[in-house]
Amino acid sequence: MESNRRPFKLCNRMQLLEFPEKFVIKSTDSENPGYGFSIDRFDGTIQTQIDDSCSGPPAKESTIYGVVGTIRLLAGTYVLVITSHEEVGSYLGFPVFRVKSLKFLSCNEALKLSTSQEKRDEAYFMSLLRTVEATPGLYFSYETDLTLNLQRTCKLPPGRMSKPLWKQADPRFVWNRSLLEELIECKLDAFSMPLIQGSFQTVEFMIKTSRIQFTLVSRRCMRRMGTRMWRRGANLEGDVANFVETEQLLEFEGCKTSFLQVRGSIPLLWEQIVDLSYKPQVNIISHEETPKVVERHFVDLTQRYGEIMAVDLTDKQGDEGQLSAAFAAEMQKLSYIRYVSFDFHHNCGSTNFDNLRNLYDQISVDFEKQGYFLINSDGEVVLEQKGVTRSNCIDCLDRTNVTESYLAKNSLRLQLQRLGVLSSDECISAFPEIFEKFKILWADHGDEISLEYSGTNALKRDLVRYGKQTVGGWIKDGMSALSRYYLNNFHDGIRQDAMDLISGHYSVSRNSPSPFQLNGFESFSYLPVASALIVGGLTVTTFTLHQAGRNAQHFVSSVLWAGLTAGVMAVVKVNGRQFCSRPRLCRLL
Repeated sequence: MESNRRPFKLCNRMQLLEFPEKFVIKSTDSENPGYGFSIDRFDGTIQTQIDDSCSGPPAKESTIYGVVGTIRLLAGTYVLVITSHEEVGSYLGFPVFRVKSLKFLSCNEALKLSTSQEKRDEAYFMSLLRTVEATPGLYFSYETDLTLNLQRTCKLPPGRMSKPLWKQADPRFVWNRSLLEELIECKLDAFSMPLIQGSFQTVEFMIKTSRIQFTLVSRRCMRRMGTRMWRRGANLEGDVANFVETEQLLEFEGCKTSFLQVRGSIPLLWEQIVDLSYKPQVNIISHEETPKVVERHFVDLTQRYGEIMAVDLTDKQGDEGQLSAAFAAEMQKLSYIRYVSFDFHHNCGSTNFDNLRNLYDQISVDFEKQGYFLINSDGEVVLEQKGVTRSNCIDCLDRTNVTESYLAKNSLRLQLQRLGVLSSDECISAFPEIFEKFKILWADHGDEISLEYSGTNALKRDLVRYGKQTVGGWIKDGMSALSRYYLNNFHDGIRQDAMDLISGHYSVSRNSPSPFQLNGFESFSYLPVASALIVGGLTVTTFTLHQAGRNAQHFVSSVLWAGLTAGVMAVVKVNGRQFCSRPRLCRLL
């Protein structure tokens, strides 16, 4: 019977042979010895049968740990492989690995025959691939599908385990879905490795005499993948930026519990374009499809997760207040969704983490009714999670992570009480050593999700780790905030292009005009131009001011230079968007 077939397993160790005319990738594990394929270095043609007729020994031989996929650009094909990895724990008994380094193998000898413009475009595309090689937070398993949570996995037929991992996976959470297409087409299932981007944290601890395996895994959705400022809100299909499913998994004496939460950008059509200001203005896009966009988003969530409770953590003042009010107005039209507005900054400020109790008091009945998933040691389903809480702030990073960790702590308390580990009046916070590990895992999880979206660690991480803000935390938050400002203004446009390219949202075609032929201000080299103009003007002004006491001519010069510098700064401010790095491949929506 199909249910008795062995679970599918990917090749877990491979040999890469580099010949002048082709790359050869062979499996060296015990289950698939000699299985492999080759790819022509001129035109990228894949041969599923290895031909040994090569001119001499390979120029280089190395070990790789996975084939992530292929991408075709203007002049050839590029193969992405995993060159190093580390084991970070296990998921439901199967080892899980984090990608430490990636490398693109170039099969682009046809570049010699390209036009000069195509060569320039290819060079830029290749620079985007180098950005992809540094992608953080990628995880995989050779033996199990990481894209599905425990509750969904248990509802699928047993025979599913024998199918290739790419067939088992939820396409929303497969980071390299577009890259796998050619491998799948060539039926190279044992090399078609689905990766998730997100976070994977696990720890073992003892409570009283009970040993607990605690795992936290987050899966980022790829439908509206992007960076903090260049992917905001929703698209017309209802997919939102920075949508993350987080599963808190507990394993105890053969029993398993799973608790799910989701986060995602406010599902309206809105943008926040960088313009050199610290907080760019929020622009809510007026569109006749807005009500349908919101409805599409929540219908999709309801079909996947059951009852949805939307917790909005945004401020009620300023730009955030306008966005929150627009969100609340749309939510009034959806009677099947409970919407809860909780101004995190007003209620909690920077230090009053315990005031989240006020939020929990509002939602506790519905939250505990949603429950969690539980299977006993015999594999029987005892409880199902009937719905999820959907949390958001503006970025769905800092305030959201603090709130999710608080709700997760309350769910963990209920689970441990149900399993008999804790009594009905006990809480995990009564065990300081265990509670510390719990908080560290959630803080590290928040850092990873933030790094993937904003480029820096999370803010308010001390609230998760210690329940209060510390002086060191203030300093780290300040440094992270400055780093975000720099990255958002001067780097994330390139990073967004890299994501759009690798995810297949942008398709490279010889028949399309070059996306990199720019005019006017757009040809400026972002930060160096703005910085050189301003710093140069300030330097000359300062120098002439020092000389001003000697004669009137120097004083006049300093006034002129000060005026010129002020004029340049005004021009830079007015044209702030033009001096910022911005994506060139895809439109925002």
